[in-house]
Amino acid sequence: MKTWQVRGPGRDCLKLAEIPRPSPGTGEVLVRVHAVSLNYRDRLSIDNNGYASYGLPFTPCSDLAGEIEALGGGVSRFTMGERVINNFNTDWMDGPPPRIAGVVASFGGPVPGVLAEYVVVPEAWLVKAPESLSYAEASTLPCCGLTAWTSLVELGRIRPGEIVVVQGTGGMSIFAIQLAAAAGAEVIVTSSSDAKLARAKALGARHGINRTTSPDWAAAVLELTGGRGADHILEMAGGDNLANSVRAIAPGGRISLIGVIDSFNSSFPSVPAILAQATIQAIYVGHRRGLQDLVRAVDRIGLKPVIEAEFEFADFLSALDVFAQGPFGKVVITVGR
Repeated sequence: MKTWQVRGPGRDCLKLAEIPRPSPGTGEVLVRVHAVSLNYRDRLSIDNNGYASYGLPFTPCSDLAGEIEALGGGVSRFTMGERVINNFNTDWMDGPPPRIAGVVASFGGPVPGVLAEYVVVPEAWLVKAPESLSYAEASTLPCCGLTAWTSLVELGRIRPGEIVVVQGTGGMSIFAIQLAAAAGAEVIVTSSSDAKLARAKALGARHGINRTTSPDWAAAVLELTGGRGADHILEMAGGDNLANSVRAIAPGGRISLIGVIDSFNSSFPSVPAILAQATIQAIYVGHRRGLQDLVRAVDRIGLKPVIEAEFEFADFLSALDVFAQGPFGKVVITVGR
């Protein structure tokens, strides 16, 4: 079978290799991969030698959709030919995350990634794919889709009429717009592109704030809400931007701390957060039960993931180039067609 491998730092060390196809052991399944979606962490790890500590060569990327090709002994959750997606945080089934030595295991590091024609995984690490989505669409759920679901539904308990601020128009942000709008919330989205803001409104956002023409986006949120602020803010940048989210949060509001685009270290003024009795909730994707709930919701409400571009398996490097430009929604690699 063919697989992409990281053999050193940077994109020049990404190689398409041929290796023996694996066979499933007890409790494992062989998945024929049909689609893999890209995430910001993939680009970050490739550009910053983030895979080196896992042992090289290493297969990158974390999100797949595929079908069961072979069953190991004792497998009971799946049958041959079933369509599946993977649980990003492999061993996290429900409840609090199971940290081992400070780490929650996840595909694409420290667990080997999925950018290959076939992968063997324990059956517990998979869930059935939505019936209403293609393989390409389903591959976008494990990381971005579940992160938005965990932030707004699983932990946020979003209700109709609440105000949600979504920062940016990447894959996770687009899911957040769709889920919040489906729940009856009023969505405000920020972006540096008027064209992307228009597309976001077509998906259900009520208001758009252009960060280029209105750099103080927190003040713009307060103006739009009559000074009250937002009930939920999805913090995608981190760093000093968290202080703006605190300024824009409503009394009793909730900030989901998700992104590290600006910095891995975030800071904010304590007094405004205290006066608002705000909740700042760190989010690390989510668990298998949440992913199963998301799959059911996708089929019931007819949610369709937004895919900006699809690339053939051999064109992974071109896909990374497009991803680096900041797509509206997701970039997907199709495998084996």
